[in-house]
Amino acid sequence: MYAYDKFDRALTDTRVAEFRDQVERRMKGELSEEEFRPIRLMNGLYLQLHAYMLRVAVPYGTMSGDQMRRLAHIARKYDKGYGHFTTRQNIQFNWPKLSETPDILAELAEVEMHAIQTSGNCIRNVTSDQFAGATADEIADPRPYAELLRQWSSFHPEFSFLPRKFKFAITGADQDRAAVKWHDIGLIVRKNDKGELGFEVLAGGGMGRTPVIGKTIRKFLPEKDLLSYVEAMLRTYNEQGRRDNKYKARIKILIEAMGADEFARQTEAEWERIKDAHIDVPLEEMARIKAFFTPPPLEVLATNVPAINTLAKQNFLFASWLKNNTNAHKVPGYVNVTISLKPHGGIPGDATAEQMDLVAALADAYSQSEIRVSHEQNLILPHVAKRDLPALWTDLDEAGLGTANVGLLTDMIVCPGLDYCALANARSIPIAQAITKRFDDIKRLQDIGPLKVKMSGCINSCGHHHAGHIGILGVDRKGKELYQILLGGSGAEDASKAGILGPGFDEHGIVDALEKIVAVYLGERRDGEEFLATYRRIGADIFKEAIYDAA
Repeated sequence: MYAYDKFDRALTDTRVAEFRDQVERRMKGELSEEEFRPIRLMNGLYLQLHAYMLRVAVPYGTMSGDQMRRLAHIARKYDKGYGHFTTRQNIQFNWPKLSETPDILAELAEVEMHAIQTSGNCIRNVTSDQFAGATADEIADPRPYAELLRQWSSFHPEFSFLPRKFKFAITGADQDRAAVKWHDIGLIVRKNDKGELGFEVLAGGGMGRTPVIGKTIRKFLPEKDLLSYVEAMLRTYNEQGRRDNKYKARIKILIEAMGADEFARQTEAEWERIKDAHIDVPLEEMARIKAFFTPPPLEVLATNVPAINTLAKQNFLFASWLKNNTNAHKVPGYVNVTISLKPHGGIPGDATAEQMDLVAALADAYSQSEIRVSHEQNLILPHVAKRDLPALWTDLDEAGLGTANVGLLTDMIVCPGLDYCALANARSIPIAQAITKRFDDIKRLQDIGPLKVKMSGCINSCGHHHAGHIGILGVDRKGKELYQILLGGSGAEDASKAGILGPGFDEHGIVDALEKIVAVYLGERRDGEEFLATYRRIGADIFKEAIYDAA
């Protein structure tokens, strides 16, 4: 993983000192809240419903065991003993004191972490595939390019105050695990006919009030031109994006208004003007960054481990975990292990300080001291030898981290909702807990099969409900919390926008409605097809009849 040099350290240390002074001035009354707001947002500090919230960046979702231990320490010392992992592969602390936030940033800087540009109208944390560099199905590890984009975008003078927040995602595999089509700019690593590396460039994706799937702007961009081309895209948006209405200020609105072809034309024209202006890094600098992501020296191991087969036959829970929570590794004899942060009846994405410490220790023992955060709010241990899986699962299970539901109905993406967020219209966490309790049967979950449920407490879509096979949207109707159902979304390579099924349900009715939807699917599926395939084949009407006509 990337290691800070003297420039990175100077940058973070300077920012901490600046923010410490700014916080002191705010607490003395020398800065009003209106003056302080843009300052704190650029340092990842929100004012939520009950307290401040600090969002810490985990660039492209990669961190070390030592960094995870520091997060556990911060949770204990400065918060209430836990953190919340987010859909941008970050972590949020929900209860820090304003006076202590500079100390938190200083402690983060000691382990090469920060909260820079995790909020505000700027380029946010660049996200990527949680299995990057460790999966057999990728063309190339996308993380060096994500790191390049991080360095380029940090404090970029032209893009620090954009019309609205701006989000990049990048993947190196055909299977899209980073939801690149739902981002302001999405990048897919490709090879051209000559075998040269480059990118398919997408733009204009996003959720929120106006969900839009990104469109391909350039089918192939040479690797060497990455920075100059995305700079041309940002310049076009920065110049023409609306600033009179924040709901219409995203690049997706601009591209929908002018058309993808016209946006591409203007981007190409701007690129022709700037591409020789020494924006792109020299080849030796790109090689330097790539060197930080050299795969660990893993010895090829046996792929068939008798001890695993024996335990799987004896223990159904382990067999389920093996099936759902492990993914193929590029090196024979290894797997990537996903640790579910969606325990039955728990709060999706939350991890206690003790659990974070355990994950750090397990990373040291089993995965080259490397940890990943997925945009689906889970943790990943890459590079795990198959022979270590029984011991690893035992340790996880004893700590309440052995839930075998990755990719299944209870592995939900859920925003904090009205329990924390000042923007929310409805609670999300209690609904998620009620759903996991209703479907608290691993055999039943496996019979249902892969099914992505995503829930947001408001139209801002922090829970990605537009991209859920089943989406749930919390709304306020005359002071009453109701929950609408959406069907047919996807955040994968076959990206699609979920459609609202009908009127909302109360907190009890929504769980019953989900039960009826699952029953329709099980009755209609053919030859083991997954939920989304069944929905796309039979349409929405039969689901609508089941949950409304029977009500």
